[in-house]
Amino acid sequence: MTEFDGDAEWPVDLRGVTESVVTTLGPNDRWNVAALGLHAPDGDAGSVTAKTWGRTRTWRNFRERGEGYVQFVSDPVDFVEAAMTVREEDDPVLASADAWARVDVSRRDEGTDGETQWVEWELRPFESAVERESVPTINRGFNAVIEATVAASRLDVPTYDTAALLERLAHLESVVETCGGERERAAFAVLTDHVDAEW
Repeated sequence: MTEFDGDAEWPVDLRGVTESVVTTLGPNDRWNVAALGLHAPDGDAGSVTAKTWGRTRTWRNFRERGEGYVQFVSDPVDFVEAAMTVREEDDPVLASADAWARVDVSRRDEGTDGETQWVEWELRPFESAVERESVPTINRGFNAVIEATVAASRLDVPTYDTAALLERLAHLESVVETCGGERERAAFAVLTDHVDAEW
């Protein structure tokens, strides 16, 4: 496991950008579920960081609460719902979480990209657990679902080429149909239900 300067270890090894699901407590005392890309530090020094884009629920809850639960899930439907829908839960840890870390969150940097505000947060775990261990497998359909959520989330961002994103989504849909299983296809259906575009 990768150890950083917090009071607990991350329950998984992080490298590059690791896609996760984060739950943050909202003003209604329910846990908002969202996707969050974790940026691992270069080398052994430094902290894990993540960016929020715009005035999202995660941005608000990070700012007001200063903490959240970062989760590592292998269910594509849960990931797409986190990325594409407004989902709230009574409990902070999803049933599909293979591992999780409760993190302290502090603002590290901020700025704008075009007209979009971003904030970079530093995340330090102070509690963590591994719920289940599994043998990793490679499923192109699952990977295509994750890539599709990234493309879909950029459709309304002026700095991205909409036509290129729609072409990418069409390609990724064909990968899911060919290589994915039932949950990957269900996840892509959730995505298409929440995208106001056709490809």
